[in-house]
Amino acid sequence: MNNSFTISDEQQNYTQYNLQANPFPYSPVPAEDPEIFCGQQHVAEQISSTVSSVLATGKSKHLVVTGKYGNGKSHTLKYTRSLLRDRDDVVVGYVAQPGEGFLDIYHEFMYDLGFNRIQELAYNWLASVARDVTDANPMGAESMRSLIDEGDVLLSDIVPEAIRKLSDITRFADFARAIVHMVYEDTNLYAWQWLTAEGIRYEQRKEMEIHSALDDDTMGVRAFTALKNLLLDLGYTSVFVFVDEFESIARLNSKNEQATLNSIRHLMDQNSSGLCVLFGCAPEVWQDVMSEYHAFSERIGQEVALRPLTSEHLYELVADYLNRERDEPNGEAPIHPFTEESLDMILQRSQGNVRQVLALCSRVLDTAIEDEREVITEEFVQESM
Repeated sequence: MNNSFTISDEQQNYTQYNLQANPFPYSPVPAEDPEIFCGQQHVAEQISSTVSSVLATGKSKHLVVTGKYGNGKSHTLKYTRSLLRDRDDVVVGYVAQPGEGFLDIYHEFMYDLGFNRIQELAYNWLASVARDVTDANPMGAESMRSLIDEGDVLLSDIVPEAIRKLSDITRFADFARAIVHMVYEDTNLYAWQWLTAEGIRYEQRKEMEIHSALDDDTMGVRAFTALKNLLLDLGYTSVFVFVDEFESIARLNSKNEQATLNSIRHLMDQNSSGLCVLFGCAPEVWQDVMSEYHAFSERIGQEVALRPLTSEHLYELVADYLNRERDEPNGEAPIHPFTEESLDMILQRSQGNVRQVLALCSRVLDTAIEDEREVITEEFVQESM
């Protein structure tokens, strides 16, 4: 039997290019926390302006980032998220795609926050109530949890007031009960399932005295608004929602598409402060939305388009990627072993599409290592492709 496969875990040696590894992804998908954002200065400025306005004024503002497939919409949204998620005064959630309706957007947003984050918010809320109705002075979730665990504060002393006060703030008593039940060991999973719109049995809702099911877009908007109001009352300044692949709403039938856009419109109408939604969307779908759903698109207000890379952007992008794996500066050009001519060839072949650029650079660099090329020339790129 002739075995022509030669599978090996031997790593390539990139030291001849003063690199520790191939810095380009083999499968160019956006990293969870991108470290590089190159070119597209107009996009950076527009996003910075939108986000800064929300942070500075507390007024809601929204933006759609358009671009063809592979031009960096997801990368741009995730890069912006990485700049915000470590701030203590905001809450940031990422939705990979809008699904079948607003309830799916709400579900993905809650899952991105996670069980621990929601439970921490519940303890923070109880801490704020405990400061008002007891002699204790818990200043955060951990100190509140310790006081409860050690019996210094009894849940029975603060829960009725916590539910009453949160119901007033959110105008959603069932949401208030679910949040408070996040701190009970025997019901916190039921509360989490209800809060994430997963659906729970009537008996499980009854145990928490929750009367309604969170199972449609209207209830999703109501729950999202309640969560935002809870966050603002806890001292957060704003909630940022990143909705990627918004173009997938075009796959919905017209009735569901309109219902989804109406729900997002209602969410914006009910939250004139403390909310920023950034969409990533293919330009052709966004054009359709603008022409057919004025009530929705007028509330977005602003659009910024990602453009194909230019030569200058490409040189900068490649230099940034190479620099991540450089051992030490050795006097070579930042784009070495590539030449400007070879990158121009890659740019021409990819038509400025970032995803294709990264894939080509990765492939050509590995081929150059195998061929022991000192420099990647235009001719070599042509042969490799």
